[in-house]
Amino acid sequence: MSLMKTLAKVAIGVAVAKGAQKMMQGGKGANTGGQVASDGLFRGDHSPVQADAQSGNPLEGMMDSILGGGGGGAAQGGLGGLLDQFSGSDGVDTAARPQSPAGLEDLLGGLGGGTGGLGGLLGGLAGALGGGGGGLGEVLGSQFDSTPQKAKAPSQDQEAAAGLMLAAMLQAAKSDGKFDQAEQAKIMDKLGDVSAAERDFVNRELQKPVDVAGLANAVPQGMERQVYMMSVLGIDLDSQEEAKYLHDLASALHIQPQAVNAVHDKMSVPRIYR
Repeated sequence: MSLMKTLAKVAIGVAVAKGAQKMMQGGKGANTGGQVASDGLFRGDHSPVQADAQSGNPLEGMMDSILGGGGGGAAQGGLGGLLDQFSGSDGVDTAARPQSPAGLEDLLGGLGGGTGGLGGLLGGLAGALGGGGGGLGEVLGSQFDSTPQKAKAPSQDQEAAAGLMLAAMLQAAKSDGKFDQAEQAKIMDKLGDVSAAERDFVNRELQKPVDVAGLANAVPQGMERQVYMMSVLGIDLDSQEEAKYLHDLASALHIQPQAVNAVHDKMSVPRIYR
């Protein structure tokens, strides 16, 4: 079983389902150099403003490094590199968040990994999921390598983190209410040879209703921005419904608006706050 590999496959599947057609890695396209093209989808008081018509699926800007040989690794940037950059709680009001997540056991409990399943993990990060050798992003990035034997083996904590990020990405993909059966089928088709438990997990998350509070309650301290980033990857960000979903998730995770904007800038996607 490898939820990390499943996460990599779902990232590609979401890109296909959401209609990614071309690559713009490195800031190519409308949002060059990490600068957003709009003034933001929310005003300073968080009231909505007009969505940017040029905004597109952020995965379009990352698919070169996701699909290229080893392109997702931390050394080259890409999805894994970004993920490691967002480890830790900078820009998060940690005082307002519980140290131990609630609901993670329910989310991951059916996936094995000893007594209590994987849900018993991630109570404290202790740097194990951050950047550096074998960090979460580096391990995820290695799953995209064109030489499969070069993929790094994830730790049990990293497997649990991958399951949480799978749930975040799939929930975000449904946030505009337009994620139909055909799009879901595209994701399931990308899974390929995975265990029954992994396939059931993905299918179960696809069928669940959107629950921002439930997801936020399952996120341990230090993973807020990583989970938020993976949520952005599942969204086209071309509607107010999607912008509001990201606003609600950021609020539930107690990520400050300027930190949210910094994530969007790094990903070369429109900001949601002015």
